[in-house]
Amino acid sequence: MKLADIYRSLESDLAKIEEGLELAIDLDVPLLYETSTHLLKAGGKRIRPVFVLLSGQFGRYDIEKVKKIAIPLELIHMATLVHDDVIDNAATRRGQMTVKSKWDNKIAIYTGDYVFAKALSIATELTNPRIHRILANAIREMCIGEIEQIQDLYRSDLTFRQYLLRIKRKTALLISISCQLGALVSEADEKVVSLLKRFGYYVGMAFQITDDILDYTGTEQELGKPAGSDIRQGNITLPAIYALRYSERRDKLLKWIDRKEIEPHLSEIITIIRESGGIDYSRRVAETYFGKAKRELNHLPDLSAKKDLLEVTHFLEQRNY
Repeated sequence: MKLADIYRSLESDLAKIEEGLELAIDLDVPLLYETSTHLLKAGGKRIRPVFVLLSGQFGRYDIEKVKKIAIPLELIHMATLVHDDVIDNAATRRGQMTVKSKWDNKIAIYTGDYVFAKALSIATELTNPRIHRILANAIREMCIGEIEQIQDLYRSDLTFRQYLLRIKRKTALLISISCQLGALVSEADEKVVSLLKRFGYYVGMAFQITDDILDYTGTEQELGKPAGSDIRQGNITLPAIYALRYSERRDKLLKWIDRKEIEPHLSEIITIIRESGGIDYSRRVAETYFGKAKRELNHLPDLSAKKDLLEVTHFLEQRNY
């Protein structure tokens, strides 16, 4: 089964998720409704809800229960994106104007806050306190990850370990709990819940590393934003960490980053990073995480959802946008 087939098989339930997202931002404050709708209509692959739905199939699947965690998790993801765009001063995302560029920073921040609050409000309809503890801990860790990224801007001495911890908090945690909570809401076996949590973590790590690779290898048309956006903002990701350590031109790269002279030398910086071997190294690291994710799947019960999770993993492994 290919990815498009998986989405078609989930079409009815994904439609309920989409309807729930629209209802979550349906309010009688015109400006806030407009900005939230703009954020929602920017789209995305809805990967997190897909992971929730597929993981929920390992227990007593009930879309009316499962959607009460799938919708909040996607809203939290949306809120982090609008806040990220303010921090990164991003003009476009997915080829469209960001909320901060179409309106302004203040409007964007309050839009993100509102969407985030709606996520928590919907999640309160689930009565299991464990779900709320997991969600609260993940949100706390995500905030720490965002602060760390700000503190680490233009840090030419950033280590591999520090990078991995940051992307765990920024990206992998939300994907991990999407799988974990989808199974937990459906009252799946505890061993299955743990397997899915680890699967989601490994996929999330690989997902972010792949994003960081694509920032150097993709085109603006493919990415929906300018190539080299990370390094332009001083965000040192794995390909750059490798180049700073092993490139024959590392001294030049080090000087430009330390002096925050990225923009005038952006084209050459991208070339140095591409030619350093950092892209290939980062791909190998991502492949290692994808491999770990697949091994976790091997231990899951042989349901159709297991095959679907494997297919989604293959798609994420091969994607170029």
